[in-house]
Amino acid sequence: MATLPTMTKVIVVVGAGIVGVSTAIWLRRAGHNVTLIDKGAPGMGASYGNAGLLAQWAVVPVTTPKLWRDAPRYLMDPNSPLFVKWRHVPRMLPWLAQYMRNATNKRTREIVSSISPLLLDAVDQHRSLIQGTPVENWVRDSKMTFVYRNRAGFDADAYGWQLKAHAGLTPTVITGQAVQEIEPILSADHRCIAVLEGQGHVTDPGRYVASLAQYFETLGGRVVRAEVRDLQKGSDGQITCVQTDQDHFDCDAAVITAGIWSKELTRKLGLRIPLEAERGYHVIFENPTEAPRNPMMMVDGKFGVNAMDMGLRCAGTVELGDHHAGPSTAPIALLKKHAAAAFPRMTFSGTQEWMGFRPSTPDSMPLIGELGSSGIFVGFGHQHIGLTSGPKTGRILAQMISGQHPNMDLSAFDPARFSR
Repeated sequence: MATLPTMTKVIVVVGAGIVGVSTAIWLRRAGHNVTLIDKGAPGMGASYGNAGLLAQWAVVPVTTPKLWRDAPRYLMDPNSPLFVKWRHVPRMLPWLAQYMRNATNKRTREIVSSISPLLLDAVDQHRSLIQGTPVENWVRDSKMTFVYRNRAGFDADAYGWQLKAHAGLTPTVITGQAVQEIEPILSADHRCIAVLEGQGHVTDPGRYVASLAQYFETLGGRVVRAEVRDLQKGSDGQITCVQTDQDHFDCDAAVITAGIWSKELTRKLGLRIPLEAERGYHVIFENPTEAPRNPMMMVDGKFGVNAMDMGLRCAGTVELGDHHAGPSTAPIALLKKHAAAAFPRMTFSGTQEWMGFRPSTPDSMPLIGELGSSGIFVGFGHQHIGLTSGPKTGRILAQMISGQHPNMDLSAFDPARFSR
């Protein structure tokens, strides 16, 4: 690894989710003067509401070849995990067209090859970020259990598991009555599980990110609650300051890690990035009488299950729609229905419900890197892998800003790839 720079830079990071906070920490550790700005409290956006899974295994995109067959069925099935705000569809058509063009065997394999290095060491990357800090107890080692109704369901996923196997992810498959011996919470209708060893999860993602932000402040970093209005460049095209509704912040470099809101900020810079919101939902079952022994992915319902400090969180579904619109009732109702069927003996004292926005690109890969030679860097578009890959993305961005060369091929994440 290259030697850290001797010159201290003044850097503004816009967006205090897991990617932004991780970037800020790594930059501060490198000796830079760092200000982290967000209109909300750290960890209260998409980072708050995810399933808390460190999804090292999420190397296979949704856009596999079978999406051409599955998408129409999902749209017609009221019990499917896909919902659509139809009024928003006309505006999404260009994005949807690009998205579906990636649903080929060739592109799927290219995406797996590109995204794997960002994900496969995710637990280690989180440990590296938090080791020796007051934050380290939020991350736990665990197995990951994929739940199917029967062996036929697992076999139907052979394409995805073969791609995972190429990435070194091979599960132990258990069938029959042994499923309930391993996970007693499951209904008798589920007779097959695929278990991956060496995984991890977070017990409270929102508080985890908030605690990381507090730790960043102990390093000498500054956290500011403000809404970013613009990023100004000088006559040479270099970033000079970040303007907010409260003040302006002069800087040598800026980093945009604002999730779905990054689209509006980069548009002010003249960029048209195809970024859309996958509206995701969760339900927390408070004081549950049962909980899984390890985090789960309910494959049929496409939702994650994780026992957290505040209760049992079931998180998933995809609703395509405007990120300015409020939540819908149908995705929450479906999550509750699926949870009741999967965990028939579980009782609970109440529920909490949430909706947030997964920033998604048509090729299922984030944008990581510098916008030309402007001193403006970006790290957004992580879709459903933001929590998982946040610390590594932050580390990569900090290395780039510090004049180092990250030890991985970043060409697939080039922010300019949609402008070619």
